[in-house]
Amino acid sequence: MLLIMGGGAQLIHWPDEFCAELVDRGLQVIRFDSRDAGRSSHLSGAPVVDMSAALAGDLTTASYDLSDMAADTVALLDALGFDSAHLVGLSMGGMIAQTMAIEYPDRVRSLTSISSRTGAPGVGDADFGAIGPLGPEPHDRQSYLDWQIRFSRATASPGFAFDEAAVAATAGRAYDRGRDHEAMMRQFVAVLASGDRTAQLNSLRVPTLVLHGADDLMCDVSGGRATAAAIPGAKLVIFEGMGHHLPRELWPTFADHIADLVHLGETIP
Repeated sequence: MLLIMGGGAQLIHWPDEFCAELVDRGLQVIRFDSRDAGRSSHLSGAPVVDMSAALAGDLTTASYDLSDMAADTVALLDALGFDSAHLVGLSMGGMIAQTMAIEYPDRVRSLTSISSRTGAPGVGDADFGAIGPLGPEPHDRQSYLDWQIRFSRATASPGFAFDEAAVAATAGRAYDRGRDHEAMMRQFVAVLASGDRTAQLNSLRVPTLVLHGADDLMCDVSGGRATAAAIPGAKLVIFEGMGHHLPRELWPTFADHIADLVHLGETIP
């Protein structure tokens, strides 16, 4: 099973204890840093992103798109010697997983899309009114940690406990492993450059699970509903009180749903 993390996030953002829940259910878990994240390759020489232009439709400063990131994921499978895998993607990671299922269907045994979207306009949009006042990420370590705590609190799950100490610890590890401010912008524009996947998702014939929080401010729940509606036979599970993160209280439930899907995928030739 490949766990694909979201924009600006690293493999360590999949909590060890959550991975242990999956392992306890008989799954072999592989985490990795996508390009421009953590200790993966960083495109430091790429053009500086013009975010205003990108949001207006001018994507000339995009250095890559989700198809490139899906190809990276396939290359990882090749390097590890696996013909195919079960995919679990969170946020942008869900979009990468969707793209891989579309473009490399023989490499995907099942697809779990969490807190993600189809790329269709007006579907799964972020509430920038809630996060805009936070301003851009600071560059020095302590200010970055403080900003991450504020951001995580703003986008977390109102129905579940907020673990500030865990957020701070993970943010510190992420900063030290390979924080790259421009990389986050490159990944964001990669999403914009990839367009609407709805029509291609209609053609998928892979066991699919869609998990989403009803209170997600970074990716409105309409993104999850649209994803499940687009993929034939997809199972949709919406969690009340869940925002744009994986509440610790739900880890066993998530793992149960994912393991059930994987076992279904293993029964399909």
